[in-house]
Amino acid sequence: MDFCWSTLYVKDMDESVKFYEEVIELPIKQRFEAGPGTEIAFLGKGETLIELISDQSKKTINLDLDISWGFRVDSLDQTMKFLVDKGINIIAGPIEPKPGTRFIYILDPNGMKIQLVEQSS
Repeated sequence: MDFCWSTLYVKDMDESVKFYEEVIELPIKQRFEAGPGTEIAFLGKGETLIELISDQSKKTINLDLDISWGFRVDSLDQTMKFLVDKGINIIAGPIEPKPGTRFIYILDPNGMKIQLVEQSS
């Protein structure tokens, strides 16, 4: 079995797509209407994608669970400068749990925790 995608219900599709394209640098693979008031977008670079769903009938999005998505970056220092330029707050970190691994957390427009990690060999 192969892992295909992880799904996130979003409040605003345009805002969320912009975040994942411009900040996380994931290209859109597909974006389409999936029925009345529902839109779906798939983003990613590899075989595992992120699926964003905007459903106007869904009143709230509950991200109280302790979940996050992790993305590898080449340079955490450069990434933090980029985030400051984009006006995105770092909510935790940098954290170095072991030599060669450093990460920070930010929030996407829906409140989803995003972990950006630099790992050296």
